[in-house]
Amino acid sequence: MEQFNTKIDSARGSSLIEVKNLKKYFRVGDKNLLHAIDGVSFSVQRGETLGLVGESGCGKSTVGTVMMRLQPPTSGEVLMGGKNIFQTKGRTEDLELRKRMQIIFQDPYSSLNPKKRIRDILAEAYKIHKTCTKEQLEDTINQLCEMTGISPDMLLQYPHELDGGKRQVVGIARALSLRPEFIVCDEPVSALDVSVQAKIINLLMDLQKRMNLSYLFISHDLSVVKHISHRIAVMYLGQIVELASKDDLFIDTRHPYSIALLSAIPKVDVERKVKRIVLKGDVPSPINPRPICRFTSRCWMSQEVCFQKEPPLREVSPGHCVACHFADQSREKMKSATVVGIDR
Repeated sequence: MEQFNTKIDSARGSSLIEVKNLKKYFRVGDKNLLHAIDGVSFSVQRGETLGLVGESGCGKSTVGTVMMRLQPPTSGEVLMGGKNIFQTKGRTEDLELRKRMQIIFQDPYSSLNPKKRIRDILAEAYKIHKTCTKEQLEDTINQLCEMTGISPDMLLQYPHELDGGKRQVVGIARALSLRPEFIVCDEPVSALDVSVQAKIINLLMDLQKRMNLSYLFISHDLSVVKHISHRIAVMYLGQIVELASKDDLFIDTRHPYSIALLSAIPKVDVERKVKRIVLKGDVPSPINPRPICRFTSRCWMSQEVCFQKEPPLREVSPGHCVACHFADQSREKMKSATVVGIDR
């Protein structure tokens, strides 16, 4: 059985996952369609963490579940190694892909089988994929536990006997059991206490370095995302409105919605008081949306063109993409908004 060790055969820089124009619509009634994901495109490099942030209901978790094929897409592609994951041929190819892509769910309690002991939960993937013999199974599980910090006594316990942090560690260990290359982390720390969050985040970062893992880290907490991510994508009503490196996003914020999100982060600098931007106006319905800028009704910079044409996600500087008609010429005006605050 191959040991768990650092993957040194690939380095960050080559694209592992490519998402192209991904859409997911849900039918509402006879004629209406709810646009949960509406033309999302991005890539995840090897060894990289891409943070995906946005308010509740923006579609970020749906992106993760569709990428994991837990829900079928309406259209679009997700390429892994140049192959569309939605077009697997036969059970063998499907199982092979399952080993390369895994997910860590938000709720560490409901995602674990309450009738099984932790050892049986961790052993299940090995039995399904037949990656080791019965004689090797015990040693393999022990290696997995040592790598993730699961104590031997935990293996005999049931999920309800563990606290939230330990349950989430089990969820992480289960995701790592088949040595995946890519993991969707769907708000893995949002249900945990702050001190426990730090332990889980540090564990994920340590495992990434040791195994050269790629993460799609979904969260609404920008502080957590800034700590763990290399790049960050901001999502609003089913679309990505800004995509940049974490440094660019926090220093050179371009989209009004991103500015509003950043203003909500608690500040410890008492010398420079920053007023939070409180967005006013109606949130557009995701059901049959009009082909215009979806942030227009809440944006303090909206002009006539915003009500007539949907802005494309375009590159405004190397590696920094923004879906705003005024991302270039209104840069200084947008920056000043974080200082004076907006109350529209």
